Amino acid sequence: MSVSLSRPPLWFWIGISCVWIFALAFRFWGLERFNTLVFDEVYFAKFGHNYLTQTEFFDAHPPLGKYLIALGIALKGFNTWGFRWMNALIGATIPLILSGIAYQLCKRPSYALITAVLASLDGLLLVESRYALLNVHILFFGLLAHWLVLISLNHQGMQRNGWLAAAGISFGAAIAVKWNGLGLLLGLYLLWLVAKGGQIWLGSSETPKRRLPLQKLSELSWLQMFVYLPAIALFVYGILWLPHLAQNPEFNLWQVHQEIFNYHRRVGGDEVHPYCSSWYTWPLLLKPISYFYQVTQSTLEPLPVTGPPLPQDAVKWIYSVYAIGNPFLWWSSTIAICALLVLGRLQIHHNRVRHIKGLYPTSHSSDEQSWISLYLGVNYLANFLPWVGVSRCTFLYHYMPASMFTSLALAWYIEGWLRVSNKWMRRLAVAVLVLSLVSFVICLPIFLGLPISPMMWRLLRAKG
Repeated sequence: MSVSLSRPPLWFWIGISCVWIFALAFRFWGLERFNTLVFDEVYFAKFGHNYLTQTEFFDAHPPLGKYLIALGIALKGFNTWGFRWMNALIGATIPLILSGIAYQLCKRPSYALITAVLASLDGLLLVESRYALLNVHILFFGLLAHWLVLISLNHQGMQRNGWLAAAGISFGAAIAVKWNGLGLLLGLYLLWLVAKGGQIWLGSSETPKRRLPLQKLSELSWLQMFVYLPAIALFVYGILWLPHLAQNPEFNLWQVHQEIFNYHRRVGGDEVHPYCSSWYTWPLLLKPISYFYQVTQSTLEPLPVTGPPLPQDAVKWIYSVYAIGNPFLWWSSTIAICALLVLGRLQIHHNRVRHIKGLYPTSHSSDEQSWISLYLGVNYLANFLPWVGVSRCTFLYHYMPASMFTSLALAWYIEGWLRVSNKWMRRLAVAVLVLSLVSFVICLPIFLGLPISPMMWRLLRAKG
């Protein structure tokens, strides 16, 4: 049995289609720029090619991301377009998946569309989507799993189990890209524990028709959460290792995990990478990563430039790619998630006091605010706080799963401001959207590696 749900209106589908076209355009435009391996493409593009040539190699991550890069190479050849286009396509779908999550949380198409718009303006997500790197694959599969779990809550019986099975496959795939995909699974389990044992924290809408996603999450049984879902995820994770192990027989499945774990324990050490950054710098965007840097005297010179470096006074143009978030959007999202954590905690406390005093039912909007706060807050912390205890060299891109929930938080506030009658709140919402777009446009040269003057480059570095 499934619950009858209203579908988003036509304007939503037109808007979301425009967002997808926008995301595709900026990911595929000039994708072949820089006929060289950029940043960790020196590993991942080569590893993808190794699968096609049956060359043995050691990899410090599970294999799925490189399989997908290999698929792109198999279809388009071992060239810049061939090993990048698959990432560009997958990266362009992430705003759509986030939009789907937003819609499932409250069934408001306006919230879903604003979420997609903000995600399409995320500079770090754009940069990571344009090169043969792994982080967009984690986001794609992990967020897809969340979307599928939320969809499953609208169904019962075998239909629910079918959606949960699909979510388990996606979770297994996320972890088979990088182990930090586990953070997205951790967030779901923490939410389930709250739903199962902590209804008193949220308040409760007693009318069945008004039941919210978190309350429906409590309907999932221990068997579904601790046997069915993890068994499927673990099975998929194991199966995805088989081609790699067949090609690289030096280690069995257990041994290769030991080797990977020991490798990551050694990363950092005495030879620290110049762009290592501590976890507490990520929300403030204090240390972006330089992925590419070349200087030329003319925009007609082919890249990469060979030969001795130019004297500083001879440099006319700089080609630079920075893995950096959209500054205004990033800082606004950080403020939004902090506000949501504080105000959400106060709302939950308020609902609990009402419950103790027997003042039920709470309003639907109060329940909704509690659910949104918990979902976004718990998932943000589940993907962020585990990095506090990590001693190895870490980078800004490790914050990407957590940052998805900051974008959802900002979109939640913007959508709420647009719905109120206060004209100043509505103007604030529009201002945040406009300034996010302006910040995106200003930073496009270092997102896409467009030629800029040395002065402009210094200004953009200062902005980040």
